[in-house]
Amino acid sequence: MHPICPATHEDIPRLCALLAVLFTQEADFRPDAEKQSAALCGIIEHPETGRILVLREGGDIIGMVNLLFTISTACGGKVAILEDMIVHPARRGDGFGSKLLQAALELARHEGCLRITLLTDRSNDPAIRFYRRHGFGMSGMIPLRLSLD
Repeated sequence: MHPICPATHEDIPRLCALLAVLFTQEADFRPDAEKQSAALCGIIEHPETGRILVLREGGDIIGMVNLLFTISTACGGKVAILEDMIVHPARRGDGFGSKLLQAALELARHEGCLRITLLTDRSNDPAIRFYRRHGFGMSGMIPLRLSLD
């Protein structure tokens, strides 16, 4: 059995380890446990901003998904951003990513979200195929960023 449940403060070190794996795969980001820990703590303490779901195997966490909430003027209501999703590399291919994503979609619907948006590297063909298999479509929008720190 692999339950999916909300993350707790005690999970933060294991979530930082998963995010380190994710951020070494993504071109735009670098692991920083202090920053990731602070952000995870902020989300856990303020569920109105978003939710973190974890996939457990025994006492370990083998995957996570993070949704952030905002309001879209285009949609006229609450929407979600799928900020982070990762399954431990040794556990990929067993359907755990699909299980996590389905839980995130159910959570977003339960929260009244009208849309979910996510970003992935243009070169990450496996991730693009995965999300497309789950109903996500390509957007004509181009992400632009300006770092303010």
